[in-house]
Amino acid sequence: MIADLVSRVDEEIGDFIETANRRHHARRLTRLGWDHALRGAGRGWATGGPVREGNRVDVHIDGAAALPAIAAAVRGSRSFVHVAGWTINPDFAVEREPALVTLRDLLAAAAKRVDVRVLTWAGAPVAVMHPSRNEARQLMDRLVEGTSIRGALDAHNRPMHCHHEKLVIVDGTVAFVGGIDLTDLAGDRFDAAPHGSAGRLGWHDTAASLVGPAVADVASHFAMRWEATTGERLPAVAIPAPAGPSRVQVARTVPEKTYPALPRGDFGLLEAYTGAIKRARDLIYLENQFLWSAEIVAVLREKLLRPPSADFRICLVLPRHPNNGNDDTRGQLGVLQDADRHHRLLVGTIGPLAGRQPGVYVHAKVGVVDDQWLTIGSANLNEHSLFNDTEVNLVTDDSALTRSVRERLWSEHLGRDCAGRPSLEVIETEWRAVLSPAPPRTCALQPLSAVSRRSARLLGPLKGLLVDG
Repeated sequence: MIADLVSRVDEEIGDFIETANRRHHARRLTRLGWDHALRGAGRGWATGGPVREGNRVDVHIDGAAALPAIAAAVRGSRSFVHVAGWTINPDFAVEREPALVTLRDLLAAAAKRVDVRVLTWAGAPVAVMHPSRNEARQLMDRLVEGTSIRGALDAHNRPMHCHHEKLVIVDGTVAFVGGIDLTDLAGDRFDAAPHGSAGRLGWHDTAASLVGPAVADVASHFAMRWEATTGERLPAVAIPAPAGPSRVQVARTVPEKTYPALPRGDFGLLEAYTGAIKRARDLIYLENQFLWSAEIVAVLREKLLRPPSADFRICLVLPRHPNNGNDDTRGQLGVLQDADRHHRLLVGTIGPLAGRQPGVYVHAKVGVVDDQWLTIGSANLNEHSLFNDTEVNLVTDDSALTRSVRERLWSEHLGRDCAGRPSLEVIETEWRAVLSPAPPRTCALQPLSAVSRRSARLLGPLKGLLVDG
């Protein structure tokens, strides 16, 4: 009886905090003229930003695929290289074979031929978070010292938040957008499946390379931030010629009053995610570092309570131990599991194969809906990424690309080829078997349990009430 009472009290406190946070965000967005972002108008697109035809998108799964591709593009640059990141490490190895090449080596060599600019977050003003202001300055100084690299630290961020996007733009003709940081802080981003080898933490991540007209939108976003930080106005990038079959939009989070060019901010990422999830008919597949956005969880909960079709499923891949916000994420999983009356929710994490330690960290930020809508970028599903950090994702409705990316991810996680198989068949025959209470550990995908108590596990959302404007 005491346990039941504690559970009821906990649920009531959790509901109160979530409701207060959502109302606060609704008031804030209404004040800014962005309340439509909470309704998800636009069928998975963000209003305001251009949707451009004729792009080629290549998705690189894990750092061992993405980082050498970035290095090759930088090495082939002819006019400029622009890099934006949360943080960087000059000694981070972006290539390992046939020889080790550090980020500083790569950019310094390019800077002898072309303009190279690197823009990172200025760091946390209070050293309880990393990188601190001092650490960020030291890293940038080490990167640029003795080179022609131009570096800048962007302190135009809201209290307790950061610049979280990860961008590389080369010549205005190719852009990389994803979740891979050019650092080994908290873990080495250069990894590939099977993860967790060589006695180190495995790291699962994704990035997309973009060629075509939408590159101009990534470049203009960087230029806006660079001008606000340094005062230097960069030449406008010409819109590249069509290069592929994909329709693409660059969706962002930019909080209000961060940059003069966007006084009311840009909450297109929230709008795109909300719109796509609300309109899902058969499948929502999310890989993310966090899941504690009360707005996104509310939409997912509604889909579970009222499934839009007999075949509808939600599949989630999350880290077992996020580097922060762990209790928030798992508490929200409890909310979803309580709503899963029709057994449509499957939640997993990625673990090391037998004999591999110490584990695998899920850092990817991927969303797939109905094999018709895909997003890849830097945004987590938390209040930081959807309301308060700067973020950049790509969004596309290229169904062939979307299905291919999902099948490649599932093939990696399940350890078998999923190409050409209906998603529902794979879910019911492979996912359910792997996520059963006592499955054999024959693949990377493993069960992830929720927790029932929520009030003590909402510190991140509660913090949003204190730091939001």
